Amino acid sequence: MSSRPIDPPKLGLEFAFRIKMELGIRQKIGRIPQGGIRGFVAAAGGEIEGPRLQGRVIPMSGGDWALYRDDNTVQFGAHYMLETHDGVQIYMQNRGYRHAPPEVAARQEKLEEVRFDEYYMRVTPTFETPVGKYDWMTRHLFVGCGERHADHSYFHYYIVT
Repeated sequence: MSSRPIDPPKLGLEFAFRIKMELGIRQKIGRIPQGGIRGFVAAAGGEIEGPRLQGRVIPMSGGDWALYRDDNTVQFGAHYMLETHDGVQIYMQNRGYRHAPPEVAARQEKLEEVRFDEYYMRVTPTFETPVGKYDWMTRHLFVGCGERHADHSYFHYYIVT
């Protein structure tokens, strides 16, 4: 048996699509016993574009039930419905994290514009689709990054290859 370490396989990323998510109402229910503050932002709608998927976010079909943690981290727990350009509905769950230094997090809380390189916003979506043209989405691992703006966010999704 060789004592040489085994090099791990190299994984790749294939850009699949992006979503411009229009944000609706925002609410915070306050501090919860488990710690942090529970909040909600509605998915008011949005557009999907990319080489692997095109369509829209079905307006008011869900939102993000975020946990605002005491360490300046926002833990995402979003779900909503997508509709492809050819009329197929897809259920999407999106989990992830956004964190920033305290001064940047304070600016984001005031809905000020913050550069992408000033914070970390990464997500891992999963999908439920009908059997057929889009069920490939249920057999692949996706990762993404987000760009937060005052009234919308961009999410860029990649297939792990």
